[in-house]
Amino acid sequence: MPKITGPEITSPSPCQTVITTFETTPGTCQDLLDALQEAYAGFISKQPGFIAAGLHVNDAQTRIANYSQWTRREDFQAMLRSEEMRAHNRRFNDLCRSFEPVLYDVVATYG
Repeated sequence: MPKITGPEITSPSPCQTVITTFETTPGTCQDLLDALQEAYAGFISKQPGFIAAGLHVNDAQTRIANYSQWTRREDFQAMLRSEEMRAHNRRFNDLCRSFEPVLYDVVATYG
């Protein structure tokens, strides 16, 4: 079995979890995914406090969920407020109906 990499979910969690949902259309889903992957590869994953992330797409290609983990809430907020991320967010906004990042605490895990 291949090694699994990416976010690790534990409870209690030592990190800040952020789940961002994007409402998109089948016609723009791949463009938005490309823009998100570019942002992660070129900027987000290189920011202080970034741990890991995963992108998820529903089968109808109308929703994208982004799960990310950060060392601290402040690290995520600093990245979000940067001029480069603000430019990425304007691009994301052009490619979807809406998106919203929400900060969560892990309260339980199973499996």
